[in-house]
Amino acid sequence: MKKLLIKNIKGLVQVGENIPKVIKGLEMRNVPILENAFLALEDGEVVAYGLMEDWEGIDDWRDLEIIDASGKYVLPAFCDSHTHVVFAKSREEEFVDRINGLSYEEIALKGGGILNSARRLNEMSETELFEQAKVRIEKMKSYGTGAIEIKSGYGLSVEGELKMLRVIQRLKEECDITIKATFLGAHAFPKEFKENHRGYIGLIINEMLPQIAAEKLADYIDVFCERNYFSVEEMEEILLAGAKYGLIPKVHVNQFSILGGVKKAIELGALSVDHLEEIDEQDIAALKNSECMPTILPSCSHFISIPFGNARLMMENGLPVALASDFNPGTTPTGNLGVVWSLACAKMKMTPEEALNALTVNAAYSMGLSETHGKIALGRKSPILITKEIPSLAYIPYAFGDQHIEQIIV
Repeated sequence: MKKLLIKNIKGLVQVGENIPKVIKGLEMRNVPILENAFLALEDGEVVAYGLMEDWEGIDDWRDLEIIDASGKYVLPAFCDSHTHVVFAKSREEEFVDRINGLSYEEIALKGGGILNSARRLNEMSETELFEQAKVRIEKMKSYGTGAIEIKSGYGLSVEGELKMLRVIQRLKEECDITIKATFLGAHAFPKEFKENHRGYIGLIINEMLPQIAAEKLADYIDVFCERNYFSVEEMEEILLAGAKYGLIPKVHVNQFSILGGVKKAIELGALSVDHLEEIDEQDIAALKNSECMPTILPSCSHFISIPFGNARLMMENGLPVALASDFNPGTTPTGNLGVVWSLACAKMKMTPEEALNALTVNAAYSMGLSETHGKIALGRKSPILITKEIPSLAYIPYAFGDQHIEQIIV
């Protein structure tokens, strides 16, 4: 049995036996912290924690590793509940296009964006995609991420979508952190179906979904519900088809416009609604009466210069908020949740504590991982991270250009 003692912890964060599955509204300002603490693990499971002054020593010193965390914080690893980590190539040429004045939608209409990634992905082998994604995941781990949701959606064909999901399945098997797979065949309409939406939706429902279900390749289903992409009615049809195979919705809504997608996604049992750069009173009311997690992606807003989600309005209305990276080659080419934490504070006026709750407890909920991730408690095997020596927890989002994570234990 492998034993680990972390002692002299400056702050043991998000620790306790009564932390709820979801933290809402004003409660998001509160994060439990034990100062000058210890944490004991056996085979990754939390067996004891408390103040150093209450530590009574170790009876059995065999096979015991001791980490002195003087000046350092220990907290549950971040959960990244919205990513597109499996992709073929970067899209820095579109970054330059935006600098030169083109909008996201203008780039997409000229063949860039999602269709650009789909073309490149379909030219690459499963092995190449796997190796590249694995490198990205290792980098995300170094930033403190202990669970990742990965979407398909750059295949946009039966073969391409299955290829992506098989890569994600292999990542699940070979990476040492938890990975959830989301089928996002409804990410955009392929060029050949631009004027034939029915044809592509039929392909998703009649060919992609049965094969995905047969191979058990997805946990969730997603649709990009947005103008110039999929309508609310099209989203409903696809999500209902996915429900027949047990796929729970986690959907893109309200990135550029409000179409009524939030309310409909909630009616269809969505675990989370993601983006929400735009939101109105009807959306707030629908979310209040639901178990759906509003998830905001501030690094996307930053990178493509669109509005930031109104986290303050959501929390003032008693809602929970989760944060995620949206790591993808076009609109958010980073999986660094420390940067997301900082942007949430600087641009969305979330306190460091609110943003941390959004990256841990609430993000774990939006991945269906409340029982295993997001907090530190007896009997749990949540991945944890140890910071470098820092003056305070708020220093992490404050000094956003630095690497503050020293070690992740999974």
